[in-house]
Amino acid sequence: MPVSPKAPTPPTTDPHDAQVVIAGGGIGGAGAALVLGLRGIRVTLLEKAQEYKEVGAGLQFGPNITRMMQKIGIWDRIEPLVVYPNRVEFHNAVSGDLIGRLDLVDMRQHYGSPYVVVHRNDLLQTLVQAAQELPTVTLLTAHGVTGFEDIGDGVQVRTATGETFRGQVLLGADGAHSVVRQALVGDDVQNTGYVAYRGAIAWDDMPEKRVARDAVVCWAGPGLHLMQYPLRGGTLFNQVAVFRSPSFETGNPDWGNPEELDAAFGPMCEIVRNCIPGLARIKRWVMADRKPLDGWTRGRVAMLGDAAHATLQYLAQGAGQSLLDGACLARLLGGLGAAPWTSDDVARVWRQYEAERLATASRVQTWSRTWGEMWHVSSYADTLLRDEAFRAHDPYDYSLMDWMYKPQD
Repeated sequence: MPVSPKAPTPPTTDPHDAQVVIAGGGIGGAGAALVLGLRGIRVTLLEKAQEYKEVGAGLQFGPNITRMMQKIGIWDRIEPLVVYPNRVEFHNAVSGDLIGRLDLVDMRQHYGSPYVVVHRNDLLQTLVQAAQELPTVTLLTAHGVTGFEDIGDGVQVRTATGETFRGQVLLGADGAHSVVRQALVGDDVQNTGYVAYRGAIAWDDMPEKRVARDAVVCWAGPGLHLMQYPLRGGTLFNQVAVFRSPSFETGNPDWGNPEELDAAFGPMCEIVRNCIPGLARIKRWVMADRKPLDGWTRGRVAMLGDAAHATLQYLAQGAGQSLLDGACLARLLGGLGAAPWTSDDVARVWRQYEAERLATASRVQTWSRTWGEMWHVSSYADTLLRDEAFRAHDPYDYSLMDWMYKPQD
């Protein structure tokens, strides 16, 4: 069930006057509020929705993310929610042939931390509940941020309720269409012309039972892919179907509709075709990202997660990178102590934050696009080359991922 804030208790601080104000209560914002609060920092989080709820189903977390969770002390809360897949499988979506594997059991030994999958909303509820237990954290729903002003020794943040909140700093964690980013940068998202249909289905209701239940499975085809993996102990099965809309370039306002979904996956192998009816058709997700920036901060304002580095999903790093941002900021801001933070203090933290996080997150953005292009090749020659490259790769060779998964400190 969605989590709403607990009933009010006698406050220890005024939520309108915090050390950190966070715009956005998704996974990145809630995660940042939690880790900041664990360091004793007074936080007010402002979420525009009426409740804390994630739309969509599954998330994948690589060893870089689970290692961070262990290090900062939140893994014990997250671990009961996760599933440990044994491997990643890559299939040709047209022929159905298995073209590659990546072992995830040995990966745990190699990197010292596991690769897991988790239900997106389960994770958010756990982060919110843990943050609610901290006396220094205030979570407010129905408080969408509409604007802010850097006033030199702090930031004044305006919400749709007409209230004003003050913080020593503002963190914009308000997603790909961020109000904070629009004010700082003013750029637009890059629309790829791809669209996704997502959802989780009870395994007992799956129309196709030949799909592996102990793996993350990717079916890659011309201009499309289908991703599948188990959730909630294997009782649910997550599915994400992504395809390039043929009517996107024509300006059709209904591009990427369910009829295009069925047409795109109709020529695929029987197993893939049988899985498509299990997808929900009510909502579609436009696949868009942003260009990497030279910086994520200005004055007393910083961005994190999709507001800073919106990325495509092909490396399964979007939510995880937002949590890494929050952990980094909590460590750096926690080092400033409780006294009012000077502009020099904040500038020093922002420089270190960007030094630690910007290059890696930007590389995730660019490599995610490249990885998606590899999955979605269309020509006969390119498909042969892709499939042979996957077949030739040793399932226990993780060298291509070392830059992302190895400890950075």
